[in-house]
Amino acid sequence: MTETAQHSTEQSARGVRLPRDARRAQLLTAAQHVFVTNGYHAAAMDDIAERAGVSKPVLYQHFPGKLELYLALLETHGAELVRRVREAIESNPDNKQRVRAAVGALYEFVDGEDQAFRLVFESDLRGEPAVEQAVEGAMSACVDAVAEAVTADAGLDHERARLLAVGLVGLSQVTARNWLDTQNSITREEAVSLMSTLAWKGLAGFPLQQG
Repeated sequence: MTETAQHSTEQSARGVRLPRDARRAQLLTAAQHVFVTNGYHAAAMDDIAERAGVSKPVLYQHFPGKLELYLALLETHGAELVRRVREAIESNPDNKQRVRAAVGALYEFVDGEDQAFRLVFESDLRGEPAVEQAVEGAMSACVDAVAEAVTADAGLDHERARLLAVGLVGLSQVTARNWLDTQNSITREEAVSLMSTLAWKGLAGFPLQQG
């Protein structure tokens, strides 16, 4: 949908009564666009209401303030990221393929058209405790998923396994953001292959423990 068509649809929705869940989803979509485009501090509730095609009182019926709206988005996208990583880890019993799938899940999240990753990885509100907790919670859950599944065969204790998982998750999200921002000729598939190969060669250096 083009920007003009979407704006027209939003305007035509003004005054239409929607079920509460549908209205909430509509408001979150509008808020995401405004937050990603302007950043938290420059975003205004007026802009979000206008984008959603509703009055400010309607917006405040669902979210008491801008911070609550922002946190709702963070929690939604953080949970989505964790779900993708867990599904990727569980998609194959082979550890090498698990590494590739996990890296691919993070790249796919960063490459999403809605740019949700900017709210999670590039928030300009990281000094806010509630935001920090939401972001760190999502990243910690991703790290735990990788630590439990990918490094189990290496026979490492929890602390060492988790440190390796932090490295894999950090490597993936940082390189994915760089890949997206540089807009070079490397396809996402090739980028995932490069980084998963790098990660796997490192993890494969730990010998399998014989049960």
